[in-house]
Amino acid sequence: MRTPYTPTTVRNILCVFPRYTPSFGTFHHSYALLGGVRAFMPPQGLLVVASYLPAAWRVRLVDENACPVTPEEFGWADAVFVSGMHVQRPHIDDIVRRAHAAGRPVVLGGPSVSGCPESYPTADILHIGEVGDATDRVIEYLDTHSGCPGRQLAFTTTTRLPLDDFPIPAYELISLREYFLASIQFSSGCPYTCEFCDIPALYGRNPRLKQPAQVLAELDRLRAGGAQAVYFVDDNFIGNQKAALELLPHLVAWQARNRYPLRLSCEATLNIAKNERVLALMREAGFVTVFCGIETPEPAALRAMSKEQNLRLPIVEAVRRINSYGLEVVSGIILGLDTDTPETADHILEFIRASQIPILTINVLYALPKTPLWERLAREGRLLEDPARESNVRFRLPEETVLEMWRRCIRAAYTPEFLYARYAYNQRHTFRRRRRFPLNPARLAPASVGRGAAILLRLFWRLGARGHYRRVFWRMAWEMLRAGRVEHLIHSAVVSHHLIEFTRDSLRDAPEPSFYAPRPAAARAAVRARAG
Repeated sequence: MRTPYTPTTVRNILCVFPRYTPSFGTFHHSYALLGGVRAFMPPQGLLVVASYLPAAWRVRLVDENACPVTPEEFGWADAVFVSGMHVQRPHIDDIVRRAHAAGRPVVLGGPSVSGCPESYPTADILHIGEVGDATDRVIEYLDTHSGCPGRQLAFTTTTRLPLDDFPIPAYELISLREYFLASIQFSSGCPYTCEFCDIPALYGRNPRLKQPAQVLAELDRLRAGGAQAVYFVDDNFIGNQKAALELLPHLVAWQARNRYPLRLSCEATLNIAKNERVLALMREAGFVTVFCGIETPEPAALRAMSKEQNLRLPIVEAVRRINSYGLEVVSGIILGLDTDTPETADHILEFIRASQIPILTINVLYALPKTPLWERLAREGRLLEDPARESNVRFRLPEETVLEMWRRCIRAAYTPEFLYARYAYNQRHTFRRRRRFPLNPARLAPASVGRGAAILLRLFWRLGARGHYRRVFWRMAWEMLRAGRVEHLIHSAVVSHHLIEFTRDSLRDAPEPSFYAPRPAAARAAVRARAG
């Protein structure tokens, strides 16, 4: 049982979450259509840390995806806490620089520094690993020391805080209405060992769990904060299928008790299609979307990356089965695998046509530190350190062949006609299979109705009147309006707009074919100059 450290001083802690480089997954082109949305998803880990800090300490949180930190905020802080992923590395370094300019020490934690602490020589205090005994030692150090230490300090977690001891994230430090999606966590870890994935190394293969009562308490807090759509950020929602089956009836009852206020989404391995009890309960609980890392439609490639769980059913059959429970499938796709051939792009486009998946994050392979892929490529002498490259992998195929395959796939997948056709398919075959819940009274409140009407007016004006694909937009809009599916229209149009516009950006300017590549601004500028 944890005995929390009791501080003797009061500290001001500024938690800062770094910006993401724009990508298919940031959905930044959608925000202007929604009104008031400024970022994709709250920084769940940093919110947990903020809640874990001593109650007597004063804590603020700034998500730089929503607004930048001001000099006054740096001046207020006794210490600056930062967390982020590898792709955010240039922005993490920038926050460290600005904090030091204000004379403030930086405590850096999160998955990136936990995976490669050597990449952050300028941070003052490194928190390596998850919340646990290292967090307590950091708190004790800050309580007994002021200012920047004379040398870099590192605290490594040896005893993790059990998930069922996690505090409710400090959602009160942010405005949930500024986010495209709210977030919640039920489990951590994944039993599978996909070659490219760093989750098992960071969080373990035996998923750790919160109690259902904790999840419901967090949903209560999210609902009170105005959230309407919530994403389970678990590495794999069905990493422990027994636990998922135990949680889902609680979610069903909570939704019914609160008159169905939330739309839910999650990430899960594709073998979720084999567990129809889970799918049926997800439908009853109000789940509408599942992200599945399909990665590639080529069986040999899946075997090579140790992702045989995607082969339990034929992939398109698995997608169809998930759709049959009203769940839209979102997928990740990777190009640049060792098994790729010049025909792989054809196979991916054939798969998109067959599966009718609307949203696919199509990335070029990037080797994350401490993964089996990283270790294998290091042994083979195929890890590259040129920040101006699109990836740190020396591909089997010529780099330009891989990049042209990527460009071809996104160009074809995100033409307005093809993308809207896939959404039309899902309107007929997926969305109509969702449970029709009673309308929550909050949705009928004047403020909510006004927000919905304002979104529709923006869609009609920006896409239907001024958009470069307005004819395609109106064909889909009329079909959904006639069916009375206004919410489906808003979802499809808002998401499609980002995918279409980001594709145009990528093909016109310097591409960002890997969401995971932490390229600094200077490297991106070099690529633009090379491309231009």
